[in-house]
Amino acid sequence: MQFDIKEILKIIPHRYPMLLVDRIIELEENRVVGEKCVTINEPFFQGHFPGHPIMPGALVVEAMAQVGGFLLLKKVRDSKNKVVYFLKIDKMKFKKPVVPGDILRSELKLLKYRSGLCVMEAKGYVGNTLVAEGELTAKVMPR
Repeated sequence: MQFDIKEILKIIPHRYPMLLVDRIIELEENRVVGEKCVTINEPFFQGHFPGHPIMPGALVVEAMAQVGGFLLLKKVRDSKNKVVYFLKIDKMKFKKPVVPGDILRSELKLLKYRSGLCVMEAKGYVGNTLVAEGELTAKVMPR
């Protein structure tokens, strides 16, 4: 299944400038893949290494987290009245920088899910190159 930005906006609560998912290209029961097209027009590039723009690692993680949040909100009933809170980032490693012109592909696999609490394996790629990986823990909560 694929979802464009209009459909993503119906599921996750994030909006510009904090919406870091442009499309969901795969959605399975316990796995999701989403993309963020990184452009020089991103507001964070004005202050993050001017003249040598690099997407902040925290925002790489946030992009992966939002893709994972999409998966979780698609799993629950009444998702419009729910929100995903991230509780922990673990074992996160940054392998390569993400720069303007890249398409950051986030692949998340659900490792554990119980009563709205979950642990996901998160991997970020640019092309076939792994740029970041780690584990994200989150909880689906009422708004």
